Amino acid sequence: MVKNIVILLLASALAALLVLRKEPQPLPPVVIHETAPVVEPPQPSFPTLFSLLDEARKNPAFSGAAMGFCLIDPKGGVVMEDNAQTAFIPASSLKTLTTATALELLGPDFRFTTTVKSTVPMKDGGIAGDLVIVGGGDPMLAMADLKAWADDLKSRGLRRITGRVRADSTFFSGSLYGDFWNWGDIGNGYGSGVSGLNLNHNRYTLVFRAGAAVGAPADLLGISTALPDIAWKNEVMTGPEGSGDGVVIHGGESTTKVHLRGTVPLGAAKFQVSGAVPDPEAFIVHHFSRVLAAAGIQIDESAGGTAKAGHELLKHDSPPLLEIVKSIHATSDNHETECVFRMLGVKAGKAPEVVIREHWKTRGLDFIGLRMEDGCGLARADFIRPLDLARLQFLAGSGPQGTNYKDSLLSKDGLRWKGGAMSGVRTYTGFAKTKSGDEFCFAFMINHYADGKAVSELSQKVMDAILGL
Repeated sequence: MVKNIVILLLASALAALLVLRKEPQPLPPVVIHETAPVVEPPQPSFPTLFSLLDEARKNPAFSGAAMGFCLIDPKGGVVMEDNAQTAFIPASSLKTLTTATALELLGPDFRFTTTVKSTVPMKDGGIAGDLVIVGGGDPMLAMADLKAWADDLKSRGLRRITGRVRADSTFFSGSLYGDFWNWGDIGNGYGSGVSGLNLNHNRYTLVFRAGAAVGAPADLLGISTALPDIAWKNEVMTGPEGSGDGVVIHGGESTTKVHLRGTVPLGAAKFQVSGAVPDPEAFIVHHFSRVLAAAGIQIDESAGGTAKAGHELLKHDSPPLLEIVKSIHATSDNHETECVFRMLGVKAGKAPEVVIREHWKTRGLDFIGLRMEDGCGLARADFIRPLDLARLQFLAGSGPQGTNYKDSLLSKDGLRWKGGAMSGVRTYTGFAKTKSGDEFCFAFMINHYADGKAVSELSQKVMDAILGL
């Protein structure tokens, strides 16, 4: 039995060895499959626009620049985005957030109101107290209005004011300037302060005469509208011929000393520069007092104080809001825009930027990456995405004030737009009626560029490409 088992084991081992030594079997033939087709990237829907932006980024003139673009079709769909979800500095195109919101919330017929009151009733041709101008934030109040007030009061028998002429500008609280406005902005006319009382946009005009040669001091010849109690330090020099306005006015809130620096061009005999009034209350009091005196109304200033002015003598309304919005879009006036911006806050009892966010959220636009340090775009700390700026245009244009809003924008050759520009910043936003008859909304934003001429050329090509769709 044992012998049989051993024989069986030896046979099994021999069989296994033969298997191991057997010639290897051929592998199955390799099947060569056809190469999978190459999938081409999707072609852009608007190849001309895409190519323009793509080529611009390769241009040394835009080295280091940031560029974003968004295009929205007539139904509100985003049909082209190019870096559109990155926030950019908008400059004055930010004004459209303020104007579009104001038209919808305040209404096109809204008016700012200024009143003239007295601390005691007018009696026997006199006011035995103070005359007080109570501001309502009107950005359009002018010298002609003061004269009309004086003529009206005189026609009603006023001949003498025993007390003083005062002003109440507390309608708008806080600083005259945005917290993030540059030091080089706030003394110049385009950066004029925002008060509850504003006269002539709180601006004046200086007149310079250039020196005989480049580098020579420029003479300060005069000022268009008197500023009381201001000392001037003129350090303005003569720049090259054709160099334009290089003057920087360094002022500040309620300052009594204004520094004038920079250059005026060689050959200028009467070169005008706009400056910002440091103290709007003192400014309007000074000029209303002069106008009253010129009308034959005596101001004694022998009495007066801080008594409340409870007796209304006259009321003055601004032009309707729609006219102010048209002016804002036509001139890009920062002062007018800031008055409207602050009025949104006053009416709602909230910060104006909160009012704007909340309003457009109800319309389906929840801003991402938005920062509003003012309503006009003068602050470089303002940010908005091209996507949101373009969507705002669509919603404003299709909203309850859509016709008024679109008609208030600059218009030419099928474009309705608001631009924005400051050093290293250029933006455009609005509506384009294409050759196909459709109306698209767009936002084109460029930051941090060095070649302004190249930006202008590119912007024109982009607008032409949109119109050619």
